[in-house]
Amino acid sequence: MAPDPLREWHRIVATGDASAIPALLAADVTFHSPVVHTPQRGAAVTAGYLGAALQVFCNDSFTYVREFRGDRSAVLEFVVQIDGIYVNGVDMIAWNEAGLIADFKVLLRPLKAVNLIHAKMGALLAAQPRHAPRA
Repeated sequence: MAPDPLREWHRIVATGDASAIPALLAADVTFHSPVVHTPQRGAAVTAGYLGAALQVFCNDSFTYVREFRGDRSAVLEFVVQIDGIYVNGVDMIAWNEAGLIADFKVLLRPLKAVNLIHAKMGALLAAQPRHAPRA
């Protein structure tokens, strides 16, 4: 039986352990950002985005409020306050037969939150040139 990637993802989010992200990703994983127009492909770039997201999103107010789960996919709705702005979003995660994340999509609302996350993630990713977003 393949490992449960959601259990590990929840542990990573709870602990902020970005070093554990690469082991959870398929080599050909695709990441869909709410602010980058094209899908980002590959474990290295996805780990960069998810690691930066941990830094931006994971504070004491972050919580997953609902989870919808299928056999090899899930939608996790979250809420968080960042710089006094309410952020509501979903992580849509799909994994392969080996239990490795193959697709990770993030959706955010409201527009004020999208703009805030765009600025914060952009600054973090710009500091990591190998993970810089491609338009």
